[in-house]
Amino acid sequence: MKKYDVVALGELLVDFTENGMSAQMNPVFEANPGGAPCNVLSMLQKLGNKTAFIGKVGKDSFGEMLGDVVAEQGIDTKNLIKDAEVPTTLAFVQTAPDGDRSFSFYRNPGADMLLKETEIDVSLLKSTLIFHFGSLSMTAQGVEATTKMAVETARSAGALISFDPNLRPPLWDSLDAAKEKIAYGISRCQILKISDDEIAFLTGSTNVDEGVAKIQERYHTPLIFATMGKQGSRAYHSGNRVECGPFLNEDTIETTGAGDTFMACVLHGILKYGLDGLDTQKLYDMLEFANAAASIITARKGALKVMPEESDVWKFIQERRM
Repeated sequence: MKKYDVVALGELLVDFTENGMSAQMNPVFEANPGGAPCNVLSMLQKLGNKTAFIGKVGKDSFGEMLGDVVAEQGIDTKNLIKDAEVPTTLAFVQTAPDGDRSFSFYRNPGADMLLKETEIDVSLLKSTLIFHFGSLSMTAQGVEATTKMAVETARSAGALISFDPNLRPPLWDSLDAAKEKIAYGISRCQILKISDDEIAFLTGSTNVDEGVAKIQERYHTPLIFATMGKQGSRAYHSGNRVECGPFLNEDTIETTGAGDTFMACVLHGILKYGLDGLDTQKLYDMLEFANAAASIITARKGALKVMPEESDVWKFIQERRM
């Protein structure tokens, strides 16, 4: 028996998101706890799973706040390291009228880039059903080696590997390097969540089905989830292609955390059914639940602290089926 359902490694940071204007007509930014891996774990906790996080923050006020918030969600933080010399990574998120985002990162370096192999509690990697990571923990040489060690250790211990490229071009010295590291992640995972933009970036194809076919031909990934924003999502598994339309939300204010929420929901489905127990109906049900949860989070500021309860997601689905 494994102690954890999902263990994730990667960045934990503060997302400063726009929150109106001050009395002096200056833009106001709200400090929201963020970072894709912990967003995923937070939603998994809401769904009743046991999770743990591996990462590093600064030993500063932001790092202390992040550590407290992550622990409050029920996520095991015993392998959250605090660096006394390098500050916590910060991201400023500008939001377009349609809810889409652009990012400015303060990470040169940030503490998350300096996680060392010797700081990893290997017992976590050997005690989880699923190990989840993204490409941002491979943007610097040292943490890249740490990430790869964690991936290989978890794989050797029998964990399923889950990967989300979560491409953020400003954080890469070159986009060729980003492609190379994303290719590594896909080559090692059994579960891939990838956006339509990332498919086009990686394969050169703007047709999602054609791009996924290229990925499958090269990497033989057993299960691929393609997210397409307002066009919904698709799943590809054992020769089956399943599509589910979106839950468009008139209350959308930003899309931060939507992909992470989706990722958590499909991982929950895999924990429930098993990778080999997925038929087309189960895949559709997983996509529907994940699309609905992702839609809910777009109407909330931030993600990590405000993930929806499972009952809220089912209510949201039922209201839109009527």
